[in-house]
Amino acid sequence: MPRIPYAAEDDPRIAPLIASIRARRNGKLINLDRMLLHSPPYAEGWNTLLGAVRRKLELDPQVRELAICTVARITGAKYEWHQHAPEYLAAGGPQATLDLLADVDAAARARNLTERERAAIQLAIEMTRSVQVADGTLASARSLFGERQLVELVGTIATYNMVARFLEALGIDERGE
Repeated sequence: MPRIPYAAEDDPRIAPLIASIRARRNGKLINLDRMLLHSPPYAEGWNTLLGAVRRKLELDPQVRELAICTVARITGAKYEWHQHAPEYLAAGGPQATLDLLADVDAAARARNLTERERAAIQLAIEMTRSVQVADGTLASARSLFGERQLVELVGTIATYNMVARFLEALGIDERGE
């Protein structure tokens, strides 16, 4: 149950914004969008940022979604998990890897994951729990991803920490999307 009601979707003053969000989401709005609509400028910036993170980066979508799911597990953001676990599977990730995220620390050491997967999980753990990232963690991720994809991975993790905190603070419900 949301902590404040969702905003109305039928305000003609924000029709172009709603159309833009619907275009990014294949014609639908989700509860997160309905909450963001309380502040049209914020919703517009959010839509632009998240659109870039989800559609314009060089970062492998499977790694991106694994990092997002790690953030969701650590923060307890069920809505984020509900939205992104299917995205991880659609990107080719196995259910067994999602299952490992029940214990993110063990997942970061799992030998059946690739070095890139373990690095993405470890980076998400450190950024989410303590904000600071150990030099060794960053150096390892840099050697595996290169500078551009490292920046994209760090940005993705930071973005979805923002999303998790917004979702949890306002009690946005995954039911009804």
